[in-house]
Amino acid sequence: MTPPRNGNTDRTMTETAMHRILMTAAALGLAATPALVQPALAQPASPGFPPRINSATGARPGNDIGTGQSLPLGNTPSNITPGDTRSEIAPRLPAPPGGQSQTTREFLMDASRALATRKTGMTQEALERAETRALDRSVHPLRANDPSQQPVVHTITEALNALAAHDFGRVQQLIDVAMTQAPPEAPR
Repeated sequence: MTPPRNGNTDRTMTETAMHRILMTAAALGLAATPALVQPALAQPASPGFPPRINSATGARPGNDIGTGQSLPLGNTPSNITPGDTRSEIAPRLPAPPGGQSQTTREFLMDASRALATRKTGMTQEALERAETRALDRSVHPLRANDPSQQPVVHTITEALNALAAHDFGRVQQLIDVAMTQAPPEAPR
């Protein structure tokens, strides 16, 4: 057998090939090490569902599907401003008695009645629903992302901020102003 022209022998070529294989294996082993050191995540009780979720309904504990009732419950205003936000998950507030198909003015009346009896959580819910109803509007598609300039929306936002500050007298004043600003609407 004639030696290769570059002076390498079979043994040298074999050692070089083995060296490359070992270096590649070492590099792959180092790359996989972080995955081995990470703690195992808690496995859900049922495949496809996070822990504590009812696998039959997909509901969190305390959430009765189809009733609009879920936990956590709250009776006081919260998560209106950064100063009164204690959790990323806002508690479910009591619904105003008039239902979901009311006009802006009817939600404002519910807010006023709730405030008069110091049901401040229900006051917040009614004000938020009034604000949402006031934001139902028809605009050109190119202007859909423009903030509403309606005075009633700004007044309701001020009322919510006063509620967060526990300035109940100011809240009632702003509800009264918003009632005069709310456009006449047909019930839904």
